[in-house]
Amino acid sequence: MNPTHVLVYSLILTWIMIVTAALVRVRGNLVTAVSNRAGVPPATELSGRADRAATNMLENMVLFVGAWAVSRDVTAWQVTIGAQLFLVARLVYWPVYVAGIPVIRTGIWLAGVAAIGLMLSAVIAS
Repeated sequence: MNPTHVLVYSLILTWIMIVTAALVRVRGNLVTAVSNRAGVPPATELSGRADRAATNMLENMVLFVGAWAVSRDVTAWQVTIGAQLFLVARLVYWPVYVAGIPVIRTGIWLAGVAAIGLMLSAVIAS
């Protein structure tokens, strides 16, 4: 899977995480979900974790998109492997974060950040 495909899949994952967090927050009530959200119930532990995981994904997507953009013309293996590792780390990170598993969550997050670093190292070396 090339880095551009990984970017597309990462964007889809981001969108799914945002929508899921919103639906968990309104406890699946579609009427509330499509309203102006004036009557949204208070956050639960689960909805708070889902929202924080989605926010963290948005933060990391900024870094990933930047790394993807500057590495587009670099053909080094580090770019492809880094992009793929980023996506896998983010796919694993989401359920671990939502489940509330500490420490492991941080290790998975670090793997995603290291993947971005791998991509950037290829740009610097080129």
